[in-house]
Amino acid sequence: MIFLRHAIAVATLALIMQPALGQITVLDTAQDAAATPATTEAAAAPPPPCGRRPLAIARMGWPSAAILAEIHARLLTAEFGCEVRVVSGDLAATTSSMGSTGQPQVAPEMWINRIADLWNGAMEGQQVRSAAPTYAQSQFEGWYMPLTLASSFSATPVAAELALTLPQVQAAGRVRFISCPVDWACSVINRNLVKAHGLGDLVEIVEPANRLEMDRLIAEALNRREPFLFYYWQPNAILAQLEFVAIDMGAYDEAAAQCLADRVCNDPKPSAFPSDSVVIALAERVFAETPQIASYFQRASLALEEMDQLLAQLNQPGATLETVADRFVAERRDLWQDWVGAAPPIDNE
Repeated sequence: MIFLRHAIAVATLALIMQPALGQITVLDTAQDAAATPATTEAAAAPPPPCGRRPLAIARMGWPSAAILAEIHARLLTAEFGCEVRVVSGDLAATTSSMGSTGQPQVAPEMWINRIADLWNGAMEGQQVRSAAPTYAQSQFEGWYMPLTLASSFSATPVAAELALTLPQVQAAGRVRFISCPVDWACSVINRNLVKAHGLGDLVEIVEPANRLEMDRLIAEALNRREPFLFYYWQPNAILAQLEFVAIDMGAYDEAAAQCLADRVCNDPKPSAFPSDSVVIALAERVFAETPQIASYFQRASLALEEMDQLLAQLNQPGATLETVADRFVAERRDLWQDWVGAAPPIDNE
C-alpha cells in the first residue's frame, strides 16, 4: 500500500513538472529562432567603409603635411564614420614602415623623389601605392615679382623676355634679385639662370644669410614698393600673405637643368625648375579592403594656392594645426565635397 501511494505521488509530480519543462523548451526554441536571423544578418552585413580596424594617418613634421593629416582625419571621421589615428611620421621612416608592415595606411604628403630608393622598394614589394598627387601642380620652385611691378607688363611676365622688358619699367639702376642663402642649391641655379636669360647687367643678386633674412628682405622691398625679383617655393605662407605674380620660366630642359645646378656651368641655357613628385601614399590594402576610402584619396588633390592660404592662417596669432583643419572643414565644403563624393550616411545611434 505504501509502495502504491509512493508511485502515485511520483506520477503526480511528473505531471506537475511537465508544463514547466515544456515552457522552457518552447522558450529556448523561440530564443534560438530569434537569434538565428540576427546572427545571419550580422555575418552578411558589409564591413564599414574604413574596415574594422583603425585607420592610421601619418602626420609629418612640416606644417603642410601636418595640416593635411588633420584635415583628412576629420573628414574621414565625420563623413565615413572611420576610427582614425593620427601618428607621427617622417619621409624615410614612414615609407619603410608602410613598405614592410602596411602601417600607417596613409601618408598625405610624400615627397617620393627625396626617398626614391625606399619608395621604389616599397612599390616593388606591392605594399604601397600612390593614390593621387598631393597637389594639383608639380612645379614647386620659381621666380616671382610683386604685383606692382607685374602691372607694368602687358601680359604674364616671362623670364625669357625680362632682358627686354625690365629696362622699360626700371630705368634707374639694376633691379634687385633676392635669391636664396648661398649654401642652398637654389642659389647656384639662380646665378646660372640670371646668366642664361641675359640679366647679368640688369639685376643685382642678393643672397641672404638664412631663411629669416630672405623673408625679411622680401617684405621690406614690398613695403618700399620697390621693383624687384625673387626666388621662392611652394607651398608657403608668404605667397598667400603678400601680392606676387609668378614669372613664366618656360619649358623644362633636362640637359640645361643639369648644367644650371653645376657651380661651373660654362654655357648656361634657360630652363624651368624641375618638377617634383609629391603624392598621397596609401598602403596597398587600403585599395583592396576599403575601396571607398581609396577613392576618397584619389580625388583629394589640393591646389598649391589653397595650401598657401592654410599656411598663412597657421601664422595668425593663436592658430594651431588643429584649428586650421577645423576651419577648413567648416568653411570649405565647396572644395572637399568633391573628395568625399557620395559618402555613405553615418548612423549616429
